[in-house]
Amino acid sequence: MGQVRSDRGGDVEQNYGYWRVTDGSTVAVARADALTSWTEAAYPVLVGVAGSYRAVITYGELAAEVQAASGVRTKALQHNWIGRVLGGVVHEAHRRGDPPLTALVVHAQDGMVGEGYKEVLEVAGEPPAGDELARELHAARARLACYREFCQSLPADGGTAALAPRYESTVARRRAAAAAEKPAAVCPGCSLQLPATGACDFC
Repeated sequence: MGQVRSDRGGDVEQNYGYWRVTDGSTVAVARADALTSWTEAAYPVLVGVAGSYRAVITYGELAAEVQAASGVRTKALQHNWIGRVLGGVVHEAHRRGDPPLTALVVHAQDGMVGEGYKEVLEVAGEPPAGDELARELHAARARLACYREFCQSLPADGGTAALAPRYESTVARRRAAAAAEKPAAVCPGCSLQLPATGACDFC
């Protein structure tokens, strides 16, 4: 589609979906060019996040930051384009020999990196994660590698891998719920519930 200049910003926003405001005029931008601009902007944003130990950034926060940094805007729904941006970052990090910076990007609702993280494994030539927790643990180790590469204020021991705080809370709740549903142990002799010691008080 290329670029189309218009002084009527609203028309460009409505008709083209991707635009850049330059010198008071709105310039329509092709989707491919918008994605390129956002990918280029995302890399330093994520390096900045990695500069703070245990920091993460949500998909929504990253989407807002790359638009602000690049000057390219859109009304398209975030989930329709942010994955392409992160995919570009995955390949660029691999090319540079940097850790997978996209491990720093998590969903606001649950703190998970999400299904798109599989591209990190594919590019690295690693097998798919077996399940959700395996994927999130891999991402935790990847985040630690990012902090060790870009953070200047690591703990003396070099830091440790950790699940994103919101997901860690989710895992803790799931484990507590599973423990609550576990049938109580009973004495094989009298069939009464065993105390915490595991030894029956009556037999």
